[in-house]
Amino acid sequence: MGPVHLRIEATSARARAGVLSTPHGDVPTPLFMPVGTAATVKGVDIGRVAETGAGMVLANTYHLHLRPGEAIVAAAGGLARFMGWRGPTLTDSGGFQVFSLARQVRVTDAGAVFRSHVDGRAIDLTPEEAVRIQEALGADIIMQLDHVIALPADRGAVADAMRRSLRWAERCRAAKRRADQALFGIVQGGLDADLRAESAARLRDLDLPGYAVGGLSVGEGPEAMRTTLAATVPHLPPDRPRYLMGVGKPADIVAAVAAGIDMFDCVLPTRCGRNALAFTFHGEIRLRNARHTRDEQPIEEDCPCAACRHGRGYLRHLFQAGEMLGPILLSIHNLTFYQRLVARLRGAIVADRFAVEHDRLLSLLEPGAAGDATTAR
Repeated sequence: MGPVHLRIEATSARARAGVLSTPHGDVPTPLFMPVGTAATVKGVDIGRVAETGAGMVLANTYHLHLRPGEAIVAAAGGLARFMGWRGPTLTDSGGFQVFSLARQVRVTDAGAVFRSHVDGRAIDLTPEEAVRIQEALGADIIMQLDHVIALPADRGAVADAMRRSLRWAERCRAAKRRADQALFGIVQGGLDADLRAESAARLRDLDLPGYAVGGLSVGEGPEAMRTTLAATVPHLPPDRPRYLMGVGKPADIVAAVAAGIDMFDCVLPTRCGRNALAFTFHGEIRLRNARHTRDEQPIEEDCPCAACRHGRGYLRHLFQAGEMLGPILLSIHNLTFYQRLVARLRGAIVADRFAVEHDRLLSLLEPGAAGDATTAR
């Protein structure tokens, strides 16, 4: 058995509840990883991240390679120790950031050549280099380098990127040296069910310890994402962890757990928190709305987070006054909400009542379903 493995403890329809075991501890699934792109979750110190209930965090190879450099992280004892985190970590390979941030990108079978968005220097990121950097960073789970393209796209371009990603996966596996890290493959193929099935089948042949679904949340919309998951997940090994990268909104997570996904990450909790939007089990709350000016209710009555020790009116005041405490508290609340959401989904799976909870949560969390939550609970 490898350094990272998943033990399934319960199922309810296609939804799974388990425990992901890593060299730095066990994490119950479904799990949500806060995004600590540059070895920090924006606006939230690592102790508060732990208090939200998070069991695992994600950082990014692209950003850490640029600043401070993987050698500095390695000299500090690896990613977790560098950022003061006591649990398991995962590093994305940087493929998405090359697609979304880098300048003058040229992708060939050899790798991606581009210019840094920070200082303009030329970088040559090959599958072997992505693995080398991630081994220096020392995360428990590392990701293959993949070729990400925007959707919608021509089928030929999608197929070309998918098959290039498969070749890169083989090279990543061949380049990997550390026995204490697990390399996950990434299924690509856009919105094409046949390409997704081909990608999953060929990655499955590599017998990797885990599999991610990539190339979504890049403009395709929630229904297309769910259709693609339904066409992809059945082709993944049932005994390996399944990770949906960069997703997503609360309703998307509920739907993806229903499809059999175990792991998630997304920047939305902190990004929305910085913009005065709070997630609750009764809909979104936009705290800049004037209706909250004199509102003494917490964001959510039963939420244990630091933000919910205050009334909505006070939190709104912090944003109106430009005080940094507002974004910090809202980020903490949203991170806490995401952990409460996956814990609630896990409980429903264990109790074999997931279908009922799935429908109930989607009725509350789908965009526009509940509106701005204003009444007492």
